[in-house]
Amino acid sequence: MADSTKSRSKSKPAKPHPEFPLYAHATGRWAKKVRGKAHYFGPWSDPQAALQKWLDQKDDLLAGRTPRVITDGLTVRELCNRFLTSKRLLLDNSELTARTFRDYYDSCSRIVNQFSANRVVDDLAADDFESFRSTLARTRGPVALGNEIQRVRSVFKYAYDQALIDKPIRYGQGFKKPSRKVLRIARNGNGQRMFEAEELRSIIDAANEPLRTMILLGINAGFGQSDVGALTVDAVDGDWLIFPRPKTGVERRIPLWKETAAALSVAIESRKAHKDDADQKILFITKYGRRWSRTTQSGAPVDAVGQEFTKLLRRLEIKREKIGFYALRHTFATIAGESRDQVAVNAIMGHVDNSMAGAYRERISDSRLIAVTAVVRAWLFPEHNEHEDGGEE
Repeated sequence: MADSTKSRSKSKPAKPHPEFPLYAHATGRWAKKVRGKAHYFGPWSDPQAALQKWLDQKDDLLAGRTPRVITDGLTVRELCNRFLTSKRLLLDNSELTARTFRDYYDSCSRIVNQFSANRVVDDLAADDFESFRSTLARTRGPVALGNEIQRVRSVFKYAYDQALIDKPIRYGQGFKKPSRKVLRIARNGNGQRMFEAEELRSIIDAANEPLRTMILLGINAGFGQSDVGALTVDAVDGDWLIFPRPKTGVERRIPLWKETAAALSVAIESRKAHKDDADQKILFITKYGRRWSRTTQSGAPVDAVGQEFTKLLRRLEIKREKIGFYALRHTFATIAGESRDQVAVNAIMGHVDNSMAGAYRERISDSRLIAVTAVVRAWLFPEHNEHEDGGEE
């Protein structure tokens, strides 16, 4: 056996031409060392076929991916194209937001970059997804990582649900979302995402219009940037706001403080001209004629609300990690909870109630809703509350 190997080694063929990327390995095959490991591409007798195999697998090997199996079947590119086409139909029918479509699009791009466009979906194995998770985790915190893993799973679930593959993808144990414990630790490490009353009063006093009105909506109604951007003029009904939450479609009936109602009245009177016909009822329009918070046709987010609010925090030297306009919604939820009427709090915030009680509940009385917002106002403006109580006596 040793003599045979020695004889074969002596008869190694020369490269067909100087630029030939493979070398003749002692095992009788053309080979290439990639990332410290030898890979084999065919017998010495057929250098052209070996070269073609190298070219087919080159991109995957250099990127550290398992080369695709050359066979008929659904490729990663085909899957992503089909998935995005289905989501585009939902987007066109207003059943999906542009922002969500953009998130899916970006996730599909990452899937293609990770596995390569021509990789056959059935060829993907648990170690492929374990490596993918490791790549994602390098640039994402636990929450963002969990969201991305969920979107990736949705793409491959679509393949099985649509009968594009014969069996579900097996992700293995290494492609799970971060545990609740990890999420809790990460959240605790970021500190509280809320404002204290004195701090918030200074923010309101320093804000110019219409940002001041938006801030009042954030703390009075639990509004986020998307709520502000989508709010319509006809949603304001005197001392009430009748406006479904854009994210969930849940109807909301929100009592307005006198400060908020007065500010909204001024905002309606001073409303800027809109450029897009679809925005003719939108209350808050920038000087450029656009919504303050929106997504472009490609799904890219535009958040002038958050940008202006962040500028204000910097001017006031309020510097804390992970705190911005959306922290007003966190603040509302935290303080409103002191009302001990979580059902009414959830109704104002537009949370989906999937409980059996929620399925049977047809309405919540105005007095319960008013009691919730009154608790938040008393916390924020205690001196106003004292004066009003005294006046009534």
